[in-house]
Amino acid sequence: MNATYIRIDLARQFRDLGNIIFVMTMPVIMYLIFGATVAGGNDPAGHANVKFYVMASMAAYGAALAATTMTGTAAVEQMQGWGRQMGLTPISNRSVVAMKVFVALVVTACAIVLIYLVGYVTGARAEHWGIWAATAAITLGGSALYAIFGYMVALRFKSESALGVATGILVLMSFVGNVFMPLTGAMLTFGKFTPMYGYVGLVRWPQLEGVLVQEGGGSDPLWALLLNYGVWLVILTVLAVTSVRRGRSRQ
Repeated sequence: MNATYIRIDLARQFRDLGNIIFVMTMPVIMYLIFGATVAGGNDPAGHANVKFYVMASMAAYGAALAATTMTGTAAVEQMQGWGRQMGLTPISNRSVVAMKVFVALVVTACAIVLIYLVGYVTGARAEHWGIWAATAAITLGGSALYAIFGYMVALRFKSESALGVATGILVLMSFVGNVFMPLTGAMLTFGKFTPMYGYVGLVRWPQLEGVLVQEGGGSDPLWALLLNYGVWLVILTVLAVTSVRRGRSRQ
């Protein structure tokens, strides 16, 4: 990856205080609403308590939102001629996507740290610190999928509406992906094939080891969650790389 490009892009992202404040505070606000004051928040849930479960879920959504938002700004960059400048460099299409993902993950890491601090202060607890570390690492690493998703949507739309489209789709995916509320029946069956389901299932794995909290119970094997995530990672990466290639060929 090109270190100079990464430094420039990080500086540009942190100058946009509106986006930074949004991605930092949104998951915290959602956790405070749905987790910090939830009835039975201190009750056990797997290897942690209910507050930890809600915190991890909101952190997963917040990480996906942060990653999508950061790379979604690529649409504005395209209109400002940034893509034309990149087209004149020897940097490969894959490297462009990889650098965008890296920058998004730096910002996403800050958002995760903030919500975990708030979670700890308000009573989120796990059996040991390894669960905290594993959950945070999976949340951050897994959010790369949504950095790719946001970048792909931005390149496809190439307008200021791209970010709204990307975040709107993300909210919908979160509802059907078992993030905000426990799904049952046909909705749960359908949700298992959507992008957010595998991601949030992996985030919850250190705490629940695949056990579902909804009525009726059941569990997801680790291989199924990894397969879901891996398939969507391949699909979105291919779409992102082809979008970069198409955009640069038109410069």
